[in-house]
Order: sequence, then structure tokens, then C-alpha cells
Amino acid sequence: MNLIIDIGNTRIKVAVFEKDSLLEVVVCDKKNILLEVKNILKKYSISNGIMSNVATISENQLKELQNLIPIKIISSSTKLPFKNLYKTPKTLGVDRIALIMAAVNKYNNNNVLIIDAGTCITFDFINKEREYLGGAISPGINMRFNALNHFTAKLPLLEKEEVSNFIGNSTKDCMNSGVVNGVIQEIDGVINQYKKKYSQLKIVLTGGDTKFLLKQLKSSIFADQNFLLNGLNEILNYSLKK
Repeated sequence: MNLIIDIGNTRIKVAVFEKDSLLEVVVCDKKNILLEVKNILKKYSISNGIMSNVATISENQLKELQNLIPIKIISSSTKLPFKNLYKTPKTLGVDRIALIMAAVNKYNNNNVLIIDAGTCITFDFINKEREYLGGAISPGINMRFNALNHFTAKLPLLEKEEVSNFIGNSTKDCMNSGVVNGVIQEIDGVINQYKKKYSQLKIVLTGGDTKFLLKQLKSSIFADQNFLLNGLNEILNYSLKK
């Protein structure tokens, strides 16, 4: 069995896989990661581990984790079964690398656009020749609401809501339309750009805002909030075969 640790900007996911099957996912914060890993190791016979470390944990925490189980740390030098054409590969986030790996595994020899709607919204594209070309990064929904509140004197901090009418008739409705409707139009617009250039395009939506956005988007999309975890598991399995 494999232990998968995804340390994101806002939360940590710890998952257990048996081959390609996801058995359990635990969501926690940084201070509880050791406790959660210990609890999982009591329940399952784990032999290998891998970590995607976007928001850095402390050296002491990492050492303690390594003492519990051997953990592979993903980096830009990790060997993978696709060609990375990113001009600055060392700056490519390890979370995005894992998403690309998941796309290669699920949609081999297809053009794939992966949209990760979390703290940031990332767009990543890999073509049917297994060449990763890059994509885009923009602020996520909560980041946009926080920016409106932080950089103005009187705009409140809002929680996201579905937009019933894109023409807002109150400050709250205008802000919600600007952010949520803006994100929806952005994602649909980017998808259409890719569809015009690449045929037989597969589209994946993942990240914390997946459920909120899915029913509001126009395109046919495969949604999987655990797509990144699947990618990390595939990277680990691939490395074990080498």
C-alpha cells in the first residue's frame, strides 16, 4: 500500500492507495500531520510513501515523517513518462506535475486540459504526444474575495454563492457576480480557446471548488477532487518500477 501526502496552500491531504484504488483520505492542518500519519500507519500496512510539498512543512516534521516511513519527495528532477517543455521547469509546481501525471495515466494519447480550482486556479495542458506545454495561473475564488476586501476601504469580505443573476443589484450581489461569474466566464473562455486549437480535448476539473463550479460551467468536464492524489500515486508507482 502507498501513503500519499499532499501539502497544499490551505490544507493537507493524507491518502492511502492499494495499487490504483483509493482507500481513504484524511484532511488536516500542518500541526496534525504527524498524528494523522501515525493513525493511518496503525490501520494499514504501508510500504511506500510520496509527498507533494507546495506549502513547506518544517524540517523537524519532515524528519519525523521520514522516520515513520520512507517518503519520496517530488521535485522538478523527478523522472516521469512525459516530456516537459516548460521553459522554467524548476519553477513548475509539484502539484501541477502530479496533475499532469494523472492526466497521462487516465487519458493516454489524448489532448488534456486540467483545471485545478483551489487557492489559485491553474490550467495545465498536455498534448496527445505526451508533451507538457504549460498553461496559466490566476487567483482563486477566495483570493479574489479577499483582494476586494483588503485593497478597498468599504467592500466586505464575502463567502462565495451561486450567481442567480449576473446583473447584481446590491453591492454584495455585484461582488459575487464579479468574482463567481467572472471565474465561470474565465474558465469557459479558456476551455473554448483550447477547443479551437486542439481536437478531441479532454477536460478535467479538480481542486477545492470543484463541486461549486461544476454545475455552473457549460463544457462537458470530468470532475475529480482527488485527481492530484491519483497523480501522486501514479508517480510513486512509476518510480517503484524503475
